[in-house]
Amino acid sequence: MATMTELKCAVRDTLESRGVLAQLKARIRAEVFSALNEQREPRPPLSHENLLINELIREYLEFNQYRNTASVLTAESGQPEVPLSRHFLSEELKVAEDANSKSVPLLYGLVSHFVHSADDGKVFLRGVATGPDP
Repeated sequence: MATMTELKCAVRDTLESRGVLAQLKARIRAEVFSALNEQREPRPPLSHENLLINELIREYLEFNQYRNTASVLTAESGQPEVPLSRHFLSEELKVAEDANSKSVPLLYGLVSHFVHSADDGKVFLRGVATGPDP
């Protein structure tokens, strides 16, 4: 007959092999962040830029199956639970896509554009407010 310790190890190993244990740990982290944030001052509203950046990161995380990290990002950042549509993101970022680019996250396409750009000129980045939009 298996001892309690052996049974615990078997259950833990089974949960780990199914990927459930990592999901549970991430969900617990997200709930802890949520509970801690409820007791603090309310989080300021997301600026438009932060909303877009967080959504690009979430799309990247989901694509790479970093779902646990994505759930913590959503809980901690105050990002809406329902993701923004890819069409909306493309329109906001003024990005034109082809059939190939639609198979990867927008963040890949944006980085690839700048890394492989034939233009030797630098892109001028201007500072933006990181707080809520006025």
